[in-house]
Amino acid sequence: MEITKELWGKGPDGKEIFRYTMKNASGAYVQLSSLGAGITSVVVPDREDTLADVVLGYPDPLSYLADGPCAGKIPGRYANRIAKGRFTLDGKEYTLPVNNGPNHLHGGPDGFQNRVWDSRIEGEAVEFLYFSEDGEAGYPGNLKVVAHYEWSEENELKLTLTAETDAPTVVNLTNHAYFNLGGSGSVLGHLLELNASEYLPTDDTLIPTGAVEPVAGTPMDFSEFKEIGRDIKADFPALVYGKGYDNCWLIDGAMPGQLSLAATLYSPETGRRLEVYTTQPAVQVYTGNWLDGSPLGPNGRVWHDYDAVAIECQHTPDAPNQPDFPTTVLRPGEIYEEAIIWAFSTRL
Repeated sequence: MEITKELWGKGPDGKEIFRYTMKNASGAYVQLSSLGAGITSVVVPDREDTLADVVLGYPDPLSYLADGPCAGKIPGRYANRIAKGRFTLDGKEYTLPVNNGPNHLHGGPDGFQNRVWDSRIEGEAVEFLYFSEDGEAGYPGNLKVVAHYEWSEENELKLTLTAETDAPTVVNLTNHAYFNLGGSGSVLGHLLELNASEYLPTDDTLIPTGAVEPVAGTPMDFSEFKEIGRDIKADFPALVYGKGYDNCWLIDGAMPGQLSLAATLYSPETGRRLEVYTTQPAVQVYTGNWLDGSPLGPNGRVWHDYDAVAIECQHTPDAPNQPDFPTTVLRPGEIYEEAIIWAFSTRL
């Protein structure tokens, strides 16, 4: 494995932004940025062994700062939404910045995704470190977060996320990479399968109602391969609220600390296949419903709605306000540890 590091730019505060390239013996490679500890490129072969970049990204590092899509980065302290920017922990209410309609999204406008993390090459891996101070974005506790990326000879990218706190807090971490296994064009013709027989219905601001409903007989059913675009315009509340899919599914059989298959994405045109495994209990699928107006991609590429799909392995949205959902509370002495594996191949 060849790992290189280069100075890619500087943040608004002058902090250096580094880009790392992890290349295996076949020539397939991943690029990572210390801005948001993000994935900026994943270049893998199709069925004809032609390499192409299969994630949404930008050539200018500063385009990743406060970009609408949150492309490839690690949002935090809490990925996804918290209703009305409020939650109560141990009897005390905390107030967070509201940045998505009436709700708090991805840790707010200054979340982890918009910070330059410390970074280093660690053996055969790349590590990013961020220290979130007590009170940052309204969250309690000093929190140390490490994102550890590994790239294999079999074109598998593994991300391990760990965190520790000195006071009770809530944590929900993921990676927000968007995938297009065709390398260009729309993903509405991609086939998606989710290892999930239930999803979380939401209100019109995309906050879960607290109910858990079966996918069977609804446009939310991806229990077998289905074109992403087949039902995306259906007159169904979840699809109307988000202008497409922006919803959370519960992974069947998920057990804390154990890897489960969450999703499989396939491009019939190129033969590229992506299997996503995680230790987390849920997966948010967002079909890039609002990509118009995003920063330009490589070679001046203009991104359009539905040009890529995000498959975000995580805990459930608004869990701090939903006592029936798996807890996202982290206390001193505990270690938050979750993993995501993206396995690329061209097998049927």
